[in-house]
Amino acid sequence: MGFTDAAEVRKYIGGIFETAFEDAEIGPKLVDSGLVFAFDFSSPEAVVVVDAVNKRVHEGFEGSPDPMATMVMPADTGNAYWQGKVNLPLAMAKKKIAVTGNVASLLKLAPLGKKLFPVYIDNLKSDGREDLLV
Repeated sequence: MGFTDAAEVRKYIGGIFETAFEDAEIGPKLVDSGLVFAFDFSSPEAVVVVDAVNKRVHEGFEGSPDPMATMVMPADTGNAYWQGKVNLPLAMAKKKIAVTGNVASLLKLAPLGKKLFPVYIDNLKSDGREDLLV
């Protein structure tokens, strides 16, 4: 089925970064990265900009800092990624995920995300969104 609208994409995928900032291990590493990165989703269209320096998640490019890297993908791919079902370098090689900007910086952050996969899955389950489980 997939996400019903942009608000859901922002709630779940943006929300996982809000959780990350609160995590004692991941939060400081995100801040230390000095990165601002964005996810530009399609089906439904939604933009999530993560400002790691200031521990903020923005909806849309307007009013948010300029991202150093942007990942472009269908929202379903983002959903599957946060469940541990997408190999980032492979998805980039197969053009399932397009990246502009500082690709290396994003790949360095990828291992941090693995700890958040169970949290993301639990968030979907607790909201009764088993239909989004891959």
